[in-house]
Amino acid sequence: MTLAVDQGSEAREALARLRAEVAKVVVGQDAIVSGLVIALLCRGHVLLEGVPGVAKTLLVRTLGTALDLSTKRLQFTPDLMPGDVTGSLIFDTRTAAFQFREGPVFTNLLLADEINRTPPKTQSALLEVMEERQVSVEGDPRPLPEPFVVAATQNPIEYEGTYPLPEAQLDRFLLKLSVPLPSRDEELGVLRAHHAGFDPRDLAGAGVRPVAGAADLAAGRAAVQQVKVADAVLGYIVDLCRATRTSPSLELGASPRGATALMATAKAWAWLLGRDYVTPDDVKALARPTLRHRVRLRPEAQLEGVTVDAVLDSVLATVPTPR
Repeated sequence: MTLAVDQGSEAREALARLRAEVAKVVVGQDAIVSGLVIALLCRGHVLLEGVPGVAKTLLVRTLGTALDLSTKRLQFTPDLMPGDVTGSLIFDTRTAAFQFREGPVFTNLLLADEINRTPPKTQSALLEVMEERQVSVEGDPRPLPEPFVVAATQNPIEYEGTYPLPEAQLDRFLLKLSVPLPSRDEELGVLRAHHAGFDPRDLAGAGVRPVAGAADLAAGRAAVQQVKVADAVLGYIVDLCRATRTSPSLELGASPRGATALMATAKAWAWLLGRDYVTPDDVKALARPTLRHRVRLRPEAQLEGVTVDAVLDSVLATVPTPR
């Protein structure tokens, strides 16, 4: 038992170093970095949404550099084909046989840049990849490396030439993180770093180095599984999700999968904070990023300027918190 506790503690320290390493380059996005670490611990995928220039791509690239894992970047474009994502069979003239050429998804951390710029046919190529963690070619399943996490980015304000992600695709993401604009002091820090010669294309030159790896993630995941959740907190999670289904502002509420996702993210957050039990505050902290992409506003609510986060805040304020 002591050994398990020590391993969990070492993994937590490694992931704390990981967050600090990313902070060397990305200023003022601690909550987003924490969300990515939670996704890694929960074997989940992340959708990063923010206006251009808030370091979404840089954030994922830096995380990949600070992790001792393979990382690949795939730029989604309108002419991207499913085989460009998953891989395809290529005829080898030397052997007179078809050989499978692996696509970019055969990696540990896949940066799917501007995922909503590719048509639904190509977007759907990620459904099996994200859920089953495998690629099926001619009926033959090919498992992806472990761990495997998709970190996708999209722009919330530019709709021309984009293809909104379908509900089934959105539901594959554990978290949807809204990347905010930096504060004045944080933006000033960014300018000072660039003025001093920081090059976002040279992360090694910025001092970013691998500080955590697959073993740390495995130990962390094992420790997160041991985090306790009281029945009262489980009931609170269920009540929150059920409240979204009866909200007058929503035409689609959170599914039972959303409830299990909220429980998982709350457990990971509690463990990162050094606790072996989940509190209602842990649930509240993860409710918006875990549920905001699993619900849908009614058209009339959109016309009135209501936001999903405002509805979730109202649900959190209405559902009684267990003591």
